[in-house]
Amino acid sequence: MLTLKKLSVSISNKTIIKDISLNFEKNKVYVLMGPNGCGKSTLALTLMGHPLYKIKSGTVYFDDKNITKLESDKRAGAGIFLSFQSPLSLSGVSVFSLLRTAIAGKKDPLALREEIEKIAKQLKIKKELLERSFNEGSSGGEKKKLELLQASILNPKFLMFDEIDTGVDVDALKTMAKFMEKNKKGKT
Repeated sequence: MLTLKKLSVSISNKTIIKDISLNFEKNKVYVLMGPNGCGKSTLALTLMGHPLYKIKSGTVYFDDKNITKLESDKRAGAGIFLSFQSPLSLSGVSVFSLLRTAIAGKKDPLALREEIEKIAKQLKIKKELLERSFNEGSSGGEKKKLELLQASILNPKFLMFDEIDTGVDVDALKTMAKFMEKNKKGKT
């Protein structure tokens, strides 16, 4: 699914990741652990194609295609999703509006709303969160659940959650883990 070959990454001329090779297989869940500053977020942002993170050497393959030089929007279009460590708020934009725009006419708006409400119920997201401005006034756990909702609607093949447990209580973490396990088929 996603393969890194001898990848080295820098930001502001400082090497953060040096000569790493990894292979992520389909239908598996991987957890990268390590101390702060060891490069976990750098790796995620690099795989998403963030322009500040420069690939100095090595190659990134996704579905057997070289995506090393592909821009982030093209990577997203290919099926890669990144959940941020600190999700952004969007004043004046509801979850429904955001996702309707993100899928750009691929689903009927009424069917999309029903799907969002169904998934929100599974994730125990209050309906009021779906109506108000995206992530505004939301707790850390609510933000992480909303990112999981986004990922579910966008249906990417490869998902990365940067610090998925930050600000999440134990019950919410269990709900999210159960949801991820149930919906992992065909994804990594």
